[in-house]
Formats: sequence, structure tokens, C-alpha cells
Amino acid sequence: MKKIINICCCAALLAGGLTSCNSFLDDQVPQASLLEDEVQKPTNAEAMVVSAYAVFSTAEDINASFSMWNFDVRSDDAYKGGNGTGDGGVFHQLEIQQGVLTTNWNINDMWVRLYNSLSRVNASMALLNKLDDSFALKQQRIAEMKFLRAYGHFLLKRLYKNIPFVNDENLSAEQYTQLNNRQYTNDEGWQQIINDAKAAFDVLPETQADKGRPTKAAAAALLTKLYLYKAYRQDDPNSNQVTSINQEDLQKVIDYSDPKYYPNNGLEADIHNNFRPEERYENGIESIWAIQYSRNDGSTYGNLNWGNGLITPNIAKTTDGGCDFYKPTQNLVNAFRTGSDGLPLLDTFNDKNWQKSENCDPRLFLTVGMPGFPYMFNKNFMMDESENWSRSKGTYGYYVTVKQNVDPALIGEYLIKGSFWATSMNRIVFRYADVLLERAEAYAQMGDAPKAIKLVNDIRDRAAKSTQMISTYPADYGVSFNCKTYIGSYSKDDAIKIVKMERRLELAMESERFFDLVRWGEAESVINKYYAKECTFRDYLKEAGFTANKDEYLPIPFEQMSASNGHYTQNIGGW
Repeated sequence: MKKIINICCCAALLAGGLTSCNSFLDDQVPQASLLEDEVQKPTNAEAMVVSAYAVFSTAEDINASFSMWNFDVRSDDAYKGGNGTGDGGVFHQLEIQQGVLTTNWNINDMWVRLYNSLSRVNASMALLNKLDDSFALKQQRIAEMKFLRAYGHFLLKRLYKNIPFVNDENLSAEQYTQLNNRQYTNDEGWQQIINDAKAAFDVLPETQADKGRPTKAAAAALLTKLYLYKAYRQDDPNSNQVTSINQEDLQKVIDYSDPKYYPNNGLEADIHNNFRPEERYENGIESIWAIQYSRNDGSTYGNLNWGNGLITPNIAKTTDGGCDFYKPTQNLVNAFRTGSDGLPLLDTFNDKNWQKSENCDPRLFLTVGMPGFPYMFNKNFMMDESENWSRSKGTYGYYVTVKQNVDPALIGEYLIKGSFWATSMNRIVFRYADVLLERAEAYAQMGDAPKAIKLVNDIRDRAAKSTQMISTYPADYGVSFNCKTYIGSYSKDDAIKIVKMERRLELAMESERFFDLVRWGEAESVINKYYAKECTFRDYLKEAGFTANKDEYLPIPFEQMSASNGHYTQNIGGW
């Protein structure tokens, strides 16, 4: 069994609901007597810290995954999937960007879950601050909690943009009721998160015995991502458009993505190693920080990953009960097409659909399961255009995602059936390939195309070699792998396009795509172009349409607005 923090113990220490950030007090203030009278001991402080970690796995579920796959259906990478448009209807509304209401349960649910996580973090920090320095790990544990607080705020800000910040664990009850979601500009809000991440970076060690605890490299990866988001300024309160790209922030991206901060990290020999459940692949060289899951830990099911429980296909007599959500789009499949030079065909995703006779990047088969090929590389489960691979009978096509799924041969071992399907496979939050591409993006935006292309080529070189599971596909199925690196010189604009394309290919179906498009200010143009083509064979998308300066972010939930005593301002867009 993998080395993990036992997040089961003491998870109930900080139980409690949260219906508003102002009612953050529901989870926080009642702990005051507990803090004073019961747990001011290092052993109990450690239990509180464990409880804070626990929420990032136990508080998510199949309908509200912290991986954000539920919200990636807004991008051109993924269809919602399931049994039809009414199955998970609120996510259908997000996919087509129509009819989304501030009262929708999923809009509020994610807000509640993430602020509950921050509640536990702050309660843990408040207790840690009360301990004297005889507790040798005090400062390190505080740094861990600041990392978690930064990560929680990051997820919230990507979703809702204008959020209240609970980054002071010593706020009084009265101060909590006065929190305002427009206290800071967009730029200032990112800086608030950066402040916590930087404080964590300054203290965290290079290694941790418990793999679920963040290291200095994890904090550096978080800072890299935060500064990249901050660089694309969206500070006009009446717009979500990018008004400028800040060079100083881009330099910080380069600073914190410096390889010296990642002495224990690198690229896996094969990208698929990042998405395998076996213990020998978990917490590999490319995994900088991952949410840890386990099996055989003494509980009924173990500490399993239920956040992907809706993604398993419904294979008759094998995974009966699989829900078949989060399905790759045709547009994404088309993106893996390559030319005779082995390079991506930029801006051609909407032109025509990839055919098996055409060249492709091998990552296609490590990202998308397709009819005519083995599901999860197991020839006992050949995919076809049947209900095994589409509960909706073709409404969402017949593709399935590979990165979240597990070979059915491992049922009972790494794929486990409870009320839904679950796995013990870790969810990598920060992987080294992402850091390299963020570094490449910063170089490209700063005009250093050669350095940007060199990093992209490192990713593409690994992609070309990622064939351990699919080496026989050319002979068996007639496909042609052709993935080469870039040669020659490129302009700044070309380098930016190349980096953006590589991010899509490398991180496809990892819930980065929609947020990247919003960060770049390209969501409206890219997604509406996608709708226009994709609706010709996905009828339900004929009513889809992306509205700029509205659909980039979720609305502040109605329940939160109502409970804020007038201190929250709704996001723009006519919600």
C-alpha cells in the first residue's frame, strides 16, 4: 500500500456545514472552546492538520470533483456525456452556456465545499499559532496550511473570479460578517493568494516522508501557475477581457519554474505512467504534488477516488453502472492530427475530422479511447459504436477518456465498485510537464522564442517515445504515429501559438483547457467557433453559445448573495 497521510482519522473534528462565506463561521467559530480547552497539544494539532488535508479528498464527490472535470465541459475538449442532456442537467447548461442560474445546486455546491476546506485550514492554523516552539514542526505545518489555503483560493478564483478572501485565521466573528467579494481588484486578489504560497515556499522542505504533504517544489509549482494567471490582467470591473500581459509577473513565472526548485522531478519516460493506478507508478518523478488515495487500508473501500466516479463507461457485464460522463470531443481528437513534418496542424480542428489513415500524435491514444481500438489497451474490450461506449446512444459520440479510467482487468484491485465506481489512483495536481509548459509560455510572451520552443520540444520528444502501451497499433490498426520536434526559428507570435497548442495536447482532459482559454482572453472566439462546427454532428450543441464578459466565470451563487448582508456584488453578465 502506498505511503500516505491517513486522512481518515479525526476528520470529524471540524465537521459542519457552510452555506455562505459569511456563514464560514458555522464551521469556524464553534471551534473556539475546542481550541482553548481540548486540543492545544502537538498531537491534537497534528490531528487538526490531518483533518484539513482530508477535506481535499473526502469533501469531493462524483458531482463536485476538485479535479474540476465537471466544469471542463465548458471547453472544446469535452462533452458532458452521461445518459443524455437531462442527465446532470445543470452541467448540460454549462456545456452549452445557456440557462445557467445562480440557484443551480452545482454552482453553490462547489463554493460550499471549497470554503469548508478553507475553514478547516484556518482552524488548524489558529491552533498551530497557539502552540509554543517546543513543537518542532510548528512552522512547517503552518507552511503546509498556507499552501492548502492558497490552493483552495486558487480553485475558487478560477471558477468565480470575484471571491471573498479568508486568508486571516484570526478574524473575529464580526469581521467574518463584513467580508466583501470586491475588496480587491483582480490583480490584487491574485497577489493575496501569492502571499500565502510564497510564505509556504519559504519554509517547506525539499522532501516529505508523507507523500501527500507539499514540498518546496509543490509551492514553486503553485507560484508558477499563480503568477501566470496574474500576468494576464483582467482588472476592468466591467469586462473579463485581458487588458495587458504583465512582464514582471512573467519573469516570476520563469523564476519559480527554474529547474533548481525541482531537484526530484522530471518527465516520465512515457506520459501514460502519470495515469496508472499501480503503486509503482504513483508519486513518480513527474508528480510534484498529488491528492493521495489508497486501498486495503482497513476501511470498507479504502480512501478511494470517488471524484471520477461518473466517468467510467457502462460496459455490459463488466462495468454495469458506469455513467459515461466527461467524453472527449471530436474537436480534441482532430487536434492530434499531424502533418508530414510530424508537427500539429494549427487551427485546423474545425476543418475536418481526423481519419485513421492520417498521421497523428501518439498521445491521441493515451488520451482518447475510440471505436476500433482496445479500451484501456485491453484487447478483450474492443470499442465500437454501441451502448457499451455511449449511454446516450451516440448523443455524445463514442469516445471515452483514458486518463481517468482503469483497465477493467483490474476490477476488484484498482477499480472498485461501491455505490459508483472508484479507484485508488492518485490525482496529480501539479505535474512537471505543466510547469515546463508554463515556463515556455512565459518565455514566448517575453519574446524569447528559442527557449520557449526548446521546452516544447522536450515535451514533444517525450510524446514521440510514449508508445509502451500502443507500440503495436500501427501494425494492428493501421495508424501512423508522426510526432516530431520543431526546427528552425520562430517569431514571438508563432512561438505563442505553438506553446498554446502544446498545452492543449499534453494536458488534454486534465481540466486545464477552459481555464487556459479564459486566461488568454480567447474563450469566446475559440468556443463559439467550436460550437459552429461541432453542432453539425452533435445536435444538442445547435443551441449553444458563449457570451463574452459573462460566461468566463460562474455567477456568485444566489444563496451566498442572500446570506452576505449586501456585502457581495454579483459578477458581470446580467446574472
